[in-house]
Amino acid sequence: MKALFLILGVIFMSNQSFAANDKAEITEVIKTYEKALNGNDVPAIMKLYAEKPIFMPQHAPAQIGTEAVENAYKGVFKALDLDIKFEIYEIEAMGNTAWARTSSAGKTKILANNAIVSEGNNELFVFKKEKGMWKIHRYLFSTNQPRQ
Repeated sequence: MKALFLILGVIFMSNQSFAANDKAEITEVIKTYEKALNGNDVPAIMKLYAEKPIFMPQHAPAQIGTEAVENAYKGVFKALDLDIKFEIYEIEAMGNTAWARTSSAGKTKILANNAIVSEGNNELFVFKKEKGMWKIHRYLFSTNQPRQ
């Protein structure tokens, strides 16, 4: 019986440290994504995505696959210059899948007219662990700003 409790204790402690490591790694992915968005850095963004990504921006169809996701970001950066910061509220990991609920806020410069507007979104990231690294598998966002 003592052996069973010892084994269960070791498993429990392993899962706690595993979850803590996952949370730290996923937090770093989100922070790196934030920096890449603010720097209009499409290659850096694409390194964060999984092999079969889906990007689901508001007011647009889902962008499915690496080429579509990459082209979507190129289009974003032709139209906008972002200066935002992410706030992370939750990160949950189960095996090789994880999700994070975030929001972002800041300013967006609309390049067509140089107007600067307030930016704010709610986001849901789904991550997959590929080759030992957490990657963005699915990303969905929608505005949390009042209608204009």
